[in-house]
Amino acid sequence: MATTSLSVLLSNPFSPPRPHHHLFTPKNQTHLTIRHHPRPNPTSILSCNSQLRCCSFRNSKFQLRTSMGDTAKKTSEDDEDEALVVGEDSAFFDLSRQKISSWLLFSLVLGVVLFVLDFAWIDNSGLGLGNAFIHAVSELSDSPEVVMLTLILIFAIVHSGLASLRDVGEKLIGERAFRVLFAGTSLPLAVSTVVYFINHRYGGLQLWQLQSVPGLHQLVWLSNFISFFFLYPSTFNLLEVAAVEKPKMHLWETGIMRITRHPQMVGQVMWCLAHTIWIGNSVAVAASLGLIGHHLFGVWNGDRRLAIRYGEAFEDVKKRTSVIPFAAILDGRQKLPKDYYKEFIRVPYLTITALTLGAYFAHPLMQAASFRLHW
Repeated sequence: MATTSLSVLLSNPFSPPRPHHHLFTPKNQTHLTIRHHPRPNPTSILSCNSQLRCCSFRNSKFQLRTSMGDTAKKTSEDDEDEALVVGEDSAFFDLSRQKISSWLLFSLVLGVVLFVLDFAWIDNSGLGLGNAFIHAVSELSDSPEVVMLTLILIFAIVHSGLASLRDVGEKLIGERAFRVLFAGTSLPLAVSTVVYFINHRYGGLQLWQLQSVPGLHQLVWLSNFISFFFLYPSTFNLLEVAAVEKPKMHLWETGIMRITRHPQMVGQVMWCLAHTIWIGNSVAVAASLGLIGHHLFGVWNGDRRLAIRYGEAFEDVKKRTSVIPFAAILDGRQKLPKDYYKEFIRVPYLTITALTLGAYFAHPLMQAASFRLHW
């Protein structure tokens, strides 16, 4: 689940985070066990307010609301059969909990990161390390397909490798320092890979040409647009991403997680298929194979890491969710609440909508900026 989609780098929604409701802790710490309890005794039901904040419980058994308008208390047998939520509420945003000082610090951190990235990696009048990196990889082969796959492989090894070492790294240097290390190595490699793809996307061998097919442009555009709604919920926690708040490994369960436990992978597959169908050449195929392969590895690695961190709580979530979209819903393991749509009417998804539309119209600017780098 730590896998980051390269396709969203230039249009990553800066949507606000939600507060963290730690109703359980990792299994390697002293914690209160949360168990799946399909028919809870009414006297031991957890009662929560509509924002999943003020909670009370008896007998150490939890039953959480399943959506914004639900409470834990059930009024019928059918309601009691509804699965209990033990994970966190994804894409939740509470304006009253936001601190201006935190967002000012986030803006400062973002400015510093962009400045250092430009000076050290992008700008050839600065250190220009990115140019040297691209040329070094390009020396391996004259084939843009091979170079494309190599860039993705390097990114995947660094990104997923550091994600796998997160527990050890955080114990050694702390959560914030490890996040700086993680982002400081992953971000330049992601930028290089994206820029190379933009500059070479019409290279290689043309395999098909379907751009004149009626309705295809609209289908591709819609698929690409929807794919950004499958961002992994941790992407929304910008204060944690920037290490303004202490980064945490979250166990999400609501929102997009009800559809698929690995939304980042699903969104990446949708993005790759849309762009490959539209471009139709060997470079696009190579890029898609590399990105999809990386995210499929992330499915296994993400589940493995969450199982280590959260133990039985993750197993409960896993039973009620699926990797394949809608599979858990169709086979009855995931029961959507009546007001499920409200889990998407939230600030992060409204921000995604605006920024995804903006990124589409900004494509010419992205392409012009990439061409100037000559990567």
